[in-house]
Amino acid sequence: MSETPLQAAAPRDSSGPRPGLRERNKARTRHAIRSAAMSLFEKQGYAATTVAQIADAADVSHTTFFRYFQSKEQVVLSDDLDDVRDELMRSIEPGLGRFDLVRRLITELYRAGSDDEWASNPDRFRLIQTEPALVTAQQTQADQALIEMRGFIADYLGVPADGLGLRVFIAASAGVLFHVVGHTGDGEIPTLEECLEALDLLEAGLPV
Repeated sequence: MSETPLQAAAPRDSSGPRPGLRERNKARTRHAIRSAAMSLFEKQGYAATTVAQIADAADVSHTTFFRYFQSKEQVVLSDDLDDVRDELMRSIEPGLGRFDLVRRLITELYRAGSDDEWASNPDRFRLIQTEPALVTAQQTQADQALIEMRGFIADYLGVPADGLGLRVFIAASAGVLFHVVGHTGDGEIPTLEECLEALDLLEAGLPV
């Protein structure tokens, strides 16, 4: 997201048009708020840091903070890559089976997310894994992402989104990626190879 492999974001196309001045200014403000927040979290802890302190350290008003982030949790959890994530999913060619489709999603989104400085920030990932409030908030966000992903996979495969088979498949895949690979508890970002190996074991019937 920490993005799990299913939530990891694709990078923006560096060959595309340069963002306008307004977009660049917004990006600088987001970066300033995130940098100030991470610095404060490191110095005094996540729980002890307030929105007011973050805004003051980033040299923005309280109102400006909430214009960019809904909460302190979202400073850490959110990214700016929803549009490119959607575009990447739209670009997947038809005809893949369910496991190959998930492999493609994992591979493309993971590699792309690794190219994004904020999405792949190891301090951010470690904070999300270890701070109780963020663990809870991230799980809620992951559950919503799974609902959206289920709709995409259902449309791609041409099956009902509420069908038991698809729901079990998504739950099993997510369980492998979220809990076996993505939540080892050591604060390390899982590798793409670990994600794909875990999915291979699921497809093979979970040999031990």
